[in-house]
Amino acid sequence: MRYDLVIFDNDGVLVDSEPISNRLLAAYLTELGHPTSYEESIRDYMGSAMHRIHELVLERTGQRLPGQFDDVFHARVFAAFERELKAVAGVADVLEKLRGNGVAYCVASSGSHERIRVGHRTTRLERFFDEGRIFSSQDVGRGKPAPDLFLYAAERMGVAPERCVVVEDSPLGVEAAVAAGMDVYGFTAMTPAAKLGRASRLFADMGELVDLLVSRDRRDDAQS
Repeated sequence: MRYDLVIFDNDGVLVDSEPISNRLLAAYLTELGHPTSYEESIRDYMGSAMHRIHELVLERTGQRLPGQFDDVFHARVFAAFERELKAVAGVADVLEKLRGNGVAYCVASSGSHERIRVGHRTTRLERFFDEGRIFSSQDVGRGKPAPDLFLYAAERMGVAPERCVVVEDSPLGVEAAVAAGMDVYGFTAMTPAAKLGRASRLFADMGELVDLLVSRDRRDDAQS
C-alpha cells in the first residue's frame, strides 16, 4: 500500500450521523427563527465545524445565534446518538484490515472531541481509536475547508501530506484535503458524486475502500 496514513472523516464516513445531526440542526435553526429544511442543512452545513454555522447565519441574517446554541444542539444530538446512531456499514471491517496489515490510520473531524467519542462509544468503534488517533477542528481552531486539520493530523502522526489519503463524504472535506496536498477518496453513499468531483477517486460502498487502496498499490507497482 503506497499510502503511509489513511485519514478518515468521522460523520458520514465512520458513523452514520449526518441524517441525525442535520435533521436536528434544521429543526433547531427553524425553532430560533431561521427557517431551514433538512435538505438546506445538508447543502449548507454538512462537514462544517460549529463556528461555520454561526458565521453563515450571521452573514445571511445579521443575527447571532444564542450563546447556548452549541450546548443545546450537542445535547440534542448526543441524546439522539444514544438512541439511533450506527456505524457506517462495512467500516469496522475496513478498520480491522488496516490494523491487521499495520497501516496507520486516524480520524480528523470537524466535530468536537466529545462528539467523536460519543459516536464511537455508541457504535463500538472506540476500540479502533485511542487518543493518539483522534483529531478535531478544536485542535486547530479553523475547520474545513481550510487544510489545517488534515495537516495537523499528518504532522502528529509523523507522515508527510503527500503520503496521506483522506476518506471524505462532504465537499468541504474534499476541498480541505486537496488544499492539504493529499489524495482524497470521496464516499458517495450520501453525497452526489458530482459534488465530490475534486476527489482522486469515488466509491459508494465502504466495502470497496480496501480494494481501492490495494488497486492503487498495484497500479503504482506496474508503473514503477
